[in-house]
Amino acid sequence: MEVLYVCCCGIDVHAKMLVACLIKDGKKETHTFSTMTDDLLRLLDWLTEEGCSQVAIESTGVYWRPVFNILEGSLDVMLVNARDAKGFKARKTDVIDAEWLADLLRHGLLKPSFIPPLHIRELRELTRYRESLVREQTQLSNRIQKLIESGNIKLSQVVSDALGVSGKQMLRALAAGQTDAEKMSELARRRMKRKKPELKRALTGRLTEARALGSCESCSTSMSRWKRQSGESRRRSARRSSRRRTLLCRRR
Repeated sequence: MEVLYVCCCGIDVHAKMLVACLIKDGKKETHTFSTMTDDLLRLLDWLTEEGCSQVAIESTGVYWRPVFNILEGSLDVMLVNARDAKGFKARKTDVIDAEWLADLLRHGLLKPSFIPPLHIRELRELTRYRESLVREQTQLSNRIQKLIESGNIKLSQVVSDALGVSGKQMLRALAAGQTDAEKMSELARRRMKRKKPELKRALTGRLTEARALGSCESCSTSMSRWKRQSGESRRRSARRSSRRRTLLCRRR
């Protein structure tokens, strides 16, 4: 079979260690490294000294990422789907897997997976992080609505955003044990002040101490924190997107 790469390496990655098999001029050399950064740098130095430029890594969970982060930019790293690099079912060991991966790479029999550039990966992480924050924020908002509704508090029927500035102050007052609906209606801000009579009726309920303490106070505090985090992640994503567009415009 035709040899495509004279010197190449196959890496079988695990959570705590990896096995690297280097094939150079038909000779195999295998070493084991930990996945700590200092050992990964030793791996890079070893491959560079041996003149290896092609590396194949099996995509095992997220364990391949630390290895890829170190080798990226210095070597041509190919991420391979485990399904496309299946070896022998019998006598399966880490060394055999690494050798099999290196042998497939040597003959050009591996199909690389797509890995976006670094700036796209960072933008993806920020976008996904913000998406998870928004999802958690929505879940928390629904939880608060259900808890106060179960205590006969009809705040959401009077105000458009029960978790706005005025709504959160009223929820904190409820959590502190306030039961006077008239006093809580005085916490209304700006346009909400015109709805004081309706607020007084909506805040008259039977909210137990357990519901008040377990929902209103902790949930409203968490909501404020998630809103800040979501806003920060959105600003970072916008800055990265703007920076990327500026670079593209300069290249043109």
